[in-house]
Amino acid sequence: MKNISQALEHLKKTDPRFKLLIDTFGKPDYKSNENYFEALVKSIMYQQLSGNAAFTIYSRFLHLFNSKDYPSPKQVLSFPDPDYRSIGLSRQKICYVKEIANAFSDKKIIPENIPKMEDDDIRNLLIKIKGIGPWTVDMFLMFTLNRPDIFPLFDLGIQKGFTLFFQLDEIPKIQYMEKQAEKWRPFRTTASWYMWKLVDDDFQW
Repeated sequence: MKNISQALEHLKKTDPRFKLLIDTFGKPDYKSNENYFEALVKSIMYQQLSGNAAFTIYSRFLHLFNSKDYPSPKQVLSFPDPDYRSIGLSRQKICYVKEIANAFSDKKIIPENIPKMEDDDIRNLLIKIKGIGPWTVDMFLMFTLNRPDIFPLFDLGIQKGFTLFFQLDEIPKIQYMEKQAEKWRPFRTTASWYMWKLVDDDFQW
């Protein structure tokens, strides 16, 4: 993501507590992924699973194709469902993965167009695909495209981090979070990264 330094300066100005978080956790290390099909398939496979379980299933999925290159949408569609069931993928997730593969194969998603699209246009495009919800879109925008101003309000980690950051007794209402985060624009992605770090690293003020 470009302008990380600018984002950090902006956040420190909006709330001095960000300086302590930045000093403690350092700068975010964003890594983009130009294979949008891979990013979406992986996000589906990792949903609602522990990291280790998801990694195991995903590794088996890649091994099915016996190739150094990531499988194409057509390759994914060519495998019968029992092959995917044999590696531990649920019927529902098989359906979702194939829906994504169909969207790419049928040119409903054209990778070359994605970087030129606005956040909301990407959201409206992806949300039509079965299995892709608001959270998946937010993660795609943040960590695949490195869009700078995404704030996943319904992510539990964000909610818990927000509660700690503002030293609240309980997770606040979505409307309150949205209002408070307005001052973090246009760098809410970076603010979100620090909300997650607050929770993941068991930080204490």
